[in-house]
Amino acid sequence: MSAETYRDAWGIPHLRADTAAGLARAQGRVTARDRAWQLEVERHRAQGTSASFLGPGALSWDRLARRARLADTARRCFTALEAKDPETAAWVRAYVDGVNEGLAETPEDGPAPEFARTGLVPGRWEPWTPLGVWLATHLLFAGFPAKLWREHITAHLGPEAVALFAADGPGTAGSNGWLVGGERTTTGHALIAGDPHRYIEDPGVYQQIHLSCPEFDVVGLAVPGVPGVAHFGHTGTVAWAITNAMADYQDLYRERLRRTGAGVEALGPDGTWHRAARHTETVEVAGEPGERESVEVEVVETDRGPVIAGGPEGLDDGTPAALSLRHPPRVTADLGFGALLPLLRARTVADVDRALDAWTEPVNVVQAADTEGGLLHRVAGRVPVRPEANRLRPVPAWEPGHEWTGWHTPPRAGFTDGVAVMANQRGLSAPLGVEFAPPHRADRIAALLAGRERWSAADLPAIHTDTHLASAGPLLDHLAALTTSPAPVALTPEAAALRARLLAWDRRMDADSTDAAAYAALRTAVVRRLAAHPALARASAPPAYPEVLLPWLALVPRVGHALEHLLRAEDLYGIDRAGTVRAALEEVAAAPPAGTWGDTHRLAPWRALPDTGAGTDEPGLSGDQDCVLCTSAVPGLTDRAARGPAARYVWDLADRANSRWVVPHGASGVPGSPHHRDQQPLWLDGGLAPVITDFTRLTKESDD
Repeated sequence: MSAETYRDAWGIPHLRADTAAGLARAQGRVTARDRAWQLEVERHRAQGTSASFLGPGALSWDRLARRARLADTARRCFTALEAKDPETAAWVRAYVDGVNEGLAETPEDGPAPEFARTGLVPGRWEPWTPLGVWLATHLLFAGFPAKLWREHITAHLGPEAVALFAADGPGTAGSNGWLVGGERTTTGHALIAGDPHRYIEDPGVYQQIHLSCPEFDVVGLAVPGVPGVAHFGHTGTVAWAITNAMADYQDLYRERLRRTGAGVEALGPDGTWHRAARHTETVEVAGEPGERESVEVEVVETDRGPVIAGGPEGLDDGTPAALSLRHPPRVTADLGFGALLPLLRARTVADVDRALDAWTEPVNVVQAADTEGGLLHRVAGRVPVRPEANRLRPVPAWEPGHEWTGWHTPPRAGFTDGVAVMANQRGLSAPLGVEFAPPHRADRIAALLAGRERWSAADLPAIHTDTHLASAGPLLDHLAALTTSPAPVALTPEAAALRARLLAWDRRMDADSTDAAAYAALRTAVVRRLAAHPALARASAPPAYPEVLLPWLALVPRVGHALEHLLRAEDLYGIDRAGTVRAALEEVAAAPPAGTWGDTHRLAPWRALPDTGAGTDEPGLSGDQDCVLCTSAVPGLTDRAARGPAARYVWDLADRANSRWVVPHGASGVPGSPHHRDQQPLWLDGGLAPVITDFTRLTKESDD
């Protein structure tokens, strides 16, 4: 079983092997070579052991991972995969073998400098570890903590507040994607383009890769630690891409638990107490050099699912509460890995469609096209059928009527004027979700596509970088009304000048724009003033849930993300919004921002070790939360962008060699490597690197 590794000018790995299993082994090996530290971090996150080297800051995640039983679920899913689909299980094993081989090939100075700083050595991967990585990556992706927020804001402001604050939550990731059919392209063949929006991590969450064997030849964006190409791929004859469907497929149950001499019992919907599974685990927490603390975690699982917060004694503050989590992989022991090999082998849209019938989570909107003219626009993934109350908030486990009774049939859709746009808006997947992203990105992409009769692969990147901010409208409307309402107000000369300037602004959040900086400063001032108002401030203290869930319960980000709803509402709990906007305008006019939007709107990538010294002077960014160029600030909290396009791509069905892609950093996860950050200038400028598929144009690195 031989394999060859090639590299292009960007250091992107291109792998060729005799068999699919040999190719998986080569993919695991090259990923370990390029991203050893990233793989080690992801393995520990899946196991709930990251605090053992990252310290107390990682403890809350480790507790959640243990209590949610991520590793146990991954083991169960792999065992079921072996029984149901032994070929895929063997393929995953081959990938893991490659990872372990690559991690063992340690250079004299270590596989990455982070290992030396932490004193770690790479650990061994098990066959189920890729499934654990997938689970850990997507556990919070569907945003089940939003149910806690709805309950929290309802308790403080009433049920009508839920709709007012409905917006893309702080932990929910989205994407842009669009498909242009052949009748709207210069070649007569379809184009697919887009960009997944995730937390920008260093190393990046997507790995550009080329996988070739006699069965298939695929380029795409892989998730490091997981074999194949799940989300974005091009086989030469068919290509596919996804966005988050914003579906709701995770339920929270309020449990009544009690201790007995034999353990823990939970009150069921039949009115009787049932034995809950219970054991304890120990989490090691690194402290000062040479110091280590052991923290005991009680793991309880009821008939609904694992208890992720609270317990028989309630929350940490003594509030009587216990929450269990129910989600498809824990219920079915199926993570959807059975779709991965069929996707690689796909030749037509029909093949992609059949493969995605096995998809589980995350629930995605998928677009696909093939060289025969086939098009696909569907939802893929498992969403349980259950009562409406389950979708909105935690429900009482001891009351009947909250059971799962089957699975929704994934919706499908056609195309309008030869195009389809997906940007997490309320659309194709509306029957499956509760809250969706505002329609601004989707509407803007559709408008831009309508502005040209025919599109080429070279034309599409201009859409990626559009910075028009439609959601600025409500705040600017309030500005306009300050002096045009029946009772106009007097402004200082400085505030009047700032008002006039912002009303003339083109609403583009460009990095070099001083007007965009002024608008952002005004928005921040308005958000902070609204959040501090007594009518809203009583919701500022969240319940004593685990720290890892608290970002969903923070009031200021919620006000910031829902600002346009709050400003447009008929009434906002008696708050004088005109007065708030006027005071914020005077505040900013008195101390205006000194520079441009890019001076404060800077990239803030997540690193497991944030003090490594890498990237201390991160670049300024164009874009904003509701721009197509979605570089997400958190209005009222920070202008820095932790989320944004984790990759960009254009798939050309006329000729795969005309396809393009880019990631925020580079192909290598090793600081100091020439390919650690070499794609960042392209990413910042909206450029894309060529997709190379001809092995004669590549540099051979090694034989396996």
